[in-house]
Amino acid sequence: MITTERLRLRPLSESDTDWWVRLHADEEVNSYVGAYTPAQAAARLRVIEQQWARRGHGLCAVELRSTGEAIGRCGLHWWEQFDETEIGWTFARAHWGRGYATEAARSVLAWGFGPLGLERITSMIHPDNAASAAVARRLGFTPLREDTVLGRPCTVHALALEDFTSADGNPTGFPADR
Repeated sequence: MITTERLRLRPLSESDTDWWVRLHADEEVNSYVGAYTPAQAAARLRVIEQQWARRGHGLCAVELRSTGEAIGRCGLHWWEQFDETEIGWTFARAHWGRGYATEAARSVLAWGFGPLGLERITSMIHPDNAASAAVARRLGFTPLREDTVLGRPCTVHALALEDFTSADGNPTGFPADR
């Protein structure tokens, strides 16, 4: 489990199926990532659980620490066909514009570059998703290539360990006392 000032991130599991379907049911939310039936969501969540078991990381539910409400998802996903680890984020529309994506993603990046020892993390963003591209820029990502993931076009952004900066401005991305 990862915690930030306002958020708690916990591994997703198949028990999150109904919530996952609701999150992706909003047309504005799913316009870049797609909607899910309950069967599709359960299958996707099983893959996420398997990735946690095999790789020690995966996607997380993002909850408000103050209420426990699940407001989105953020985490790492290994793409075998690209031979790279991606960070992704999706939040319920009611929680857009509050800095939650940046806060959650920064904590996941610190985890990926720190304890997991990753050297580079990518983010695959639909070319029309200006809000996610802005989050990626705030985090220090730069565009790497155009590609396709799950049948959708994307711009693959990349961030190297040496370019990661923490919320407090530490150029290594880790607390100064580490």
